[in-house]
Amino acid sequence: MARPLRVEYPGAFYHVINRGNAGEDLFRSKRDREKFLEYFEKTVEQFSIKIHTYCLMTNHYHFLVETPEANLSRAVQWLNVSYAVYFNRKRQRSGHLFQGRFKSILVDADEYLKQLSRYIHLNPVRAKIVEKPSEYGWSSYPAIIGKRKTPEWLETGWLLSQFGKKKREAIKNYKNFVENVDIHTLENPAKDLTGQYILGTPDFVNWVKETFLSTRSGEREIPQLRKLKPTLKIESVVEAVCREFGCSH
Repeated sequence: MARPLRVEYPGAFYHVINRGNAGEDLFRSKRDREKFLEYFEKTVEQFSIKIHTYCLMTNHYHFLVETPEANLSRAVQWLNVSYAVYFNRKRQRSGHLFQGRFKSILVDADEYLKQLSRYIHLNPVRAKIVEKPSEYGWSSYPAIIGKRKTPEWLETGWLLSQFGKKKREAIKNYKNFVENVDIHTLENPAKDLTGQYILGTPDFVNWVKETFLSTRSGEREIPQLRKLKPTLKIESVVEAVCREFGCSH
């Protein structure tokens, strides 16, 4: 199985998604969801990550995470293994719970975190589980808008700061941003992905390429590298050749 591309650095933001193996349900009861959130809290404490948004669906989950210590892989692996052990023991089952390695998208937070947060919080509405995102108890949305007590491990300050200086104003603006939208025409921010891994402006994508990918090898094991590695434009090649041999172009 090809390894997914991971770029880790202090302060990076990611959209993390994982699904049940072969479409299997990850959460079969209220207690399952509660237990997963308990492991969320422990993961935050142990790895110093910051959870900005989350949503637990039936057979998959989403969350937006910031990694001050550049440790995404270790943190998510610990979370998944811990929950899988609980799930398998409870049901006396064996084998893989999750569908392969987790998927992560490196995010340009200033440009895309707001849109991703909205898209994630509207998942239960698109799935026709609830009519309003505030009615769904297994996402961060009720806590962010003040409808439910905010757990200590959930980071709401950064997101709300994008919608106003005062908390009450920010909550009102964020609520309007999420709820006053046509979910039938709302586009998935992932449509702007570069190389199936980076979601950001061209400047952000180029910075990631030049800083972290230009010296990487292993395209066979990590196919995404082929699409993301910086490439020389034909014009640059022609100019270099002409400078070397004194020709005009």
